[in-house]
Amino acid sequence: MDFYEVLEKRRTIRDFSDREVTDEMLEKILSAAFKAPTNDHLRQFEFVVVRGRENIAKVIAPLAKNMEKFKKLVSEVDESGDKDKMAMFADALPKQQKMLMESGLLVIPFFRQLTWPLLAPAEQSSLNYFASAWCALENILLAATSEGLGTVFHIPVGDEAGKIKRIVGAPEDYEFTCLLTMGYPAENAFLPKQKEIRTVDRIHKNNW
Repeated sequence: MDFYEVLEKRRTIRDFSDREVTDEMLEKILSAAFKAPTNDHLRQFEFVVVRGRENIAKVIAPLAKNMEKFKKLVSEVDESGDKDKMAMFADALPKQQKMLMESGLLVIPFFRQLTWPLLAPAEQSSLNYFASAWCALENILLAATSEGLGTVFHIPVGDEAGKIKRIVGAPEDYEFTCLLTMGYPAENAFLPKQKEIRTVDRIHKNNW
């Protein structure tokens, strides 16, 4: 695919077929993370890969307790009344755990957090490692799209991150961005409608 076609086709997919993503394909996609810019040039990314629904269920067990909190948070925050946004949430909320298990493949992308605690930054630059990790994740999403795969991720809520780190035995100085799953989309996979944005309307020349 042409690069701009990849950008256009990237979508959050929460419904997967039974087709397996091979180790070779996964390695190829994850290698895209190491092409992203990083603040220290060291690309200190590690990946925990979990296969099989039983194994995934053990890792994501902390999600069950926080699901009601997540639903409440989403409903409280949204005041836009945007129909497309609410259609996306209507599809997403019931699938928060199911979507992580359905493909049978869960990836936990870790990055090394060397300076301030992630949730207690001293200044904006304290988030450099976190920002680099998300640049790497975007590369993964685009690489997966170019291979015909769909992706979806869950950002930890409440105490999920700490509990999941303990479950998978991650070192203290490593954090993870999200729980990421990918797979071949089901035939009837829901495709959220993308908002049409006129780029020229968002460009401010010299000042806002």
